[in-house]
Amino acid sequence: MEAFTNEKTISFGLKRLNQRQTHTQERNRILRLPVANLKKRGFDLTVSCLITLCILIWLFPIVALLIKFTSKGPIFYVQLRTGRRGTVFPCLKFRTMTYDRNAPFQQAVVNDQRITPIGRFLRRTNLDEMPQFLNVLVGHMSVVGPRPHPLPLDAQHWNTIPGYQERYSVKPGITGLAQVRGARGETAEVHRMKTRVRYDHLYIRRQSTRLDVKICWLTVMSTLKGHENAR
Repeated sequence: MEAFTNEKTISFGLKRLNQRQTHTQERNRILRLPVANLKKRGFDLTVSCLITLCILIWLFPIVALLIKFTSKGPIFYVQLRTGRRGTVFPCLKFRTMTYDRNAPFQQAVVNDQRITPIGRFLRRTNLDEMPQFLNVLVGHMSVVGPRPHPLPLDAQHWNTIPGYQERYSVKPGITGLAQVRGARGETAEVHRMKTRVRYDHLYIRRQSTRLDVKICWLTVMSTLKGHENAR
C-alpha cells in the first residue's frame, strides 16, 4: 500500500514538474516574441531598402517599358491576397499575362497561353515578384515567409487541409522555404498544397534571421538558374 502511494506521489510530482516546464517554455517564448518581431522587421526593412535603392530604381523603368511595348494593359497586376491573421491586402506583381479585366481566377499551368513572352521570362526568374518589396516596406509582407495565396485558392483549402489557416500566423513572404524546396507553381493536386503547407509550418517553427538569409541566398540562385516549376 505504501509503495503504491509513493508511486502515485512520484507520478503526480513528475506531472507537476512537466507542467511547470511547459509553462516556463511558453512564457519564455512569449517574452521573446517582441524581440524576434523587431529583428524580423529590421531584416525586412534593411533588405527591402537595399533592393529598392540598388535594383528596383533602375529595373522598374526597364521592365515597365518592356511590358507596355509588348502587350496591352497595365504594368502592374494588383491582386487581393491573404496576409497575417487573415487580413486582406493588395499584392503587387509585374503583369505577366494578357490583360482581361473580367477574367476569373485560374492558376497558371504549363504552356499557359495567357502568359506573354516577357511575362514568361519574368516568371521563370522570379522578377515578376519584385514589386512586392514595396509591400514589405509598408508592412503587408515579409521578405521571407509562407507565400500569400489568392483569395479563391484560400477559400478552396481554408477548411479542408489541416493546418492551412496556421500558415497565416506570420506575415506572408516574397519567398519562402516551400519555394526554395521546389513546392511552388500550380497546386491542382491537393497533395502539392499539403506539401507546401508542411514546409510553411516547418519554417514557422524554425524561423530565424540565419534561416531567412539562407532562403534569400537559395532564392537568388534559383533566380539566376530559372526554376522549372515557375509558370
